[in-house]
Amino acid sequence: MTQFVAALVVFLALHMVPAIPPLRAGLVGALGRRPYLITYSLVSLLALAWLFHATMRLDFVPLWDAAAWQAWIPLVLTPIGLVFLVAGLLSPNPASITLRRPGLAPGAITTVTRHPVLWGFALWAGSHLVPNGDMRSLLLFGSLFAFALLGMVITDRRARRRLAAQWPPIADSTSILPFAAALAGRTRLRVDGSIIIGLLTSAALTAWLLLGGHTLLFGADPLTLAAA
Repeated sequence: MTQFVAALVVFLALHMVPAIPPLRAGLVGALGRRPYLITYSLVSLLALAWLFHATMRLDFVPLWDAAAWQAWIPLVLTPIGLVFLVAGLLSPNPASITLRRPGLAPGAITTVTRHPVLWGFALWAGSHLVPNGDMRSLLLFGSLFAFALLGMVITDRRARRRLAAQWPPIADSTSILPFAAALAGRTRLRVDGSIIIGLLTSAALTAWLLLGGHTLLFGADPLTLAAA
C-alpha cells in the first residue's frame, strides 16, 4: 500500500504542473520549451507505469460481479476522453491545464469545456470503475476520478484569482460541464487543428488497444469482455 500511495502522489503532483503557470514557465525557461515537453511526457508515462505496477501489487479483493454491459462504458467513453485529453493539452487555454504557452487565443476545445484535460482523465478513470469491480481498481480509478473532478474546482479558483478582470468573459463563454455553454447559447462550437489531432490520435490509439494493445498491457481484452 505504501508504494501505491507514493506512486499516486507522484502521478497527481506531476499532472498539476501544467495548471500552475509560474512553475510551468520556470521549467520551460530552465529547460527550453521542446525539452520540457519531451521530459514532461516521458516522466508522466513513467509515473503512470509505476502507478499501475503498484496497483497490481495490491491484494485482489472483489467487490461486485462483472457483466458484459459494464465493458461497453469504457469502450464508449474512453475514446471521447482521449480526444478531450489530447486536444486540451495541445490547445491554448488561459483557464486550465495546457502545454501551450500563455497569451494565445483559446483553442476550439474550450468551446466544449474549459477543462478538457481534466475531463479526459475523468471519463477514462470513471468509465473504468464500472467493469473493474475490485478494491485495487476502486482505489486506482476512484482516486484519479476524484482528482479530476476536484481539479476542476481548484483550477477555476486559481484562474479566477490569476486572471482577475479577464476571468468573467472567459467564464461566461465557457463551462465546466461539456457542451453546457454551447447549449445555453453562450458560445459557438468550433473545430481546429488540435481537435482534429485529438480525433485522429484517439482513433489510432483506440484501434491499437482493441486489436491487442489492451491485452498486451493489462491482460484483458475489452471486446471479449463486452461480448461475454
